[in-house]
Amino acid sequence: MTDALFSSITLGALPLANRIVMAPMTRDRAGSGDVPTPLMVEYYRQRASAGLIITEGTQPSAEGKGYWRTPGIWSQEQMDGWAKVAEAVHAEGGQIVMQLMHVGRVVVPANRGYDADVIAPSAIPCPDKVPGPDGVPADCALPRAMTIEDIARVAEEFAQAARNARAAGLDGVELHCASGYLINQFLNPASNQRSDDFGGSIENRIAFPILILSRLADAIGANRVGFRISPGNPYNGMDASDPAPLFAAFVQKANSIIDPSSGDGLAYLHVVDMALETLNTLTMLRENWNGPIITNNNLKADTARALLDSGRAEAVSFGRAFIANPDLPMRLRDGLTLAKPDFAYVYTGEEKGYTDYPTA
Repeated sequence: MTDALFSSITLGALPLANRIVMAPMTRDRAGSGDVPTPLMVEYYRQRASAGLIITEGTQPSAEGKGYWRTPGIWSQEQMDGWAKVAEAVHAEGGQIVMQLMHVGRVVVPANRGYDADVIAPSAIPCPDKVPGPDGVPADCALPRAMTIEDIARVAEEFAQAARNARAAGLDGVELHCASGYLINQFLNPASNQRSDDFGGSIENRIAFPILILSRLADAIGANRVGFRISPGNPYNGMDASDPAPLFAAFVQKANSIIDPSSGDGLAYLHVVDMALETLNTLTMLRENWNGPIITNNNLKADTARALLDSGRAEAVSFGRAFIANPDLPMRLRDGLTLAKPDFAYVYTGEEKGYTDYPTA
């Protein structure tokens, strides 16, 4: 019997040799100018046996940065650094897409190393603290409510970031619509209290996310664009109550983003299943989303296989397991014990706990 984890699949324009996806994980290893480093090249190369790698959240603009040592894709130096990452992954036979992550209001200004506006749907600060350059949690800045002109400008910045990612050799992009960052801030009433066409009703709150997805599709082709959601996640001050109507409407609208030349829709929907008692998230998504689903959240080999065998998802993503197991697909295939990550070194910026985990 064929092992579902190791059957091939194509998501949009992305051919996957297996259905094991490396989830996006911030690791704080970017160098000066938010440029990917040789250490990052090695980290991603080591994990290229995944059917698909989704990079750590990468800021599409200077305003998009809120955390220490996160990479960007808005300068030529950043593009050159990512080109080396893509080349290394492709040399190992892997596929890699870039997660585009604009943090919106989740900003500790000292983490940036430069001055830039802090923007959000509304002038409401993030209630959660974020680690500063010294690792000590600090208050987030008060954001400026985005104007209509800001919305148009940010949409173009996302589109240019997607073009930059493709120019650097990456295979596509994933829009981060989860975890309380800018796209999620527009979706959620706790952070979006606008009274214009981008706030208020569900239809209005999904307008900005759909605009960004549409611009990404126009920039590089819909079949190279995915997006990630986490219905019911309270992270970074989100209202986690009753997520079904909002996300059903959002993914229904995303179905309509079609490439006019190929007829292809978006490549995939990536969902962090919060295992809500009040909502069967995957069932809700299947009823409203027409395309492939990648699902994530503390999966094990057996639960991942069950999801694929039942047809509830087309692929499965692993985050923490990939930290300490660069050869995770082989370990899952052979039933080997998985190494555990040392969480003291997840965000330190050094080689230890990053590229020094052994293969089996």
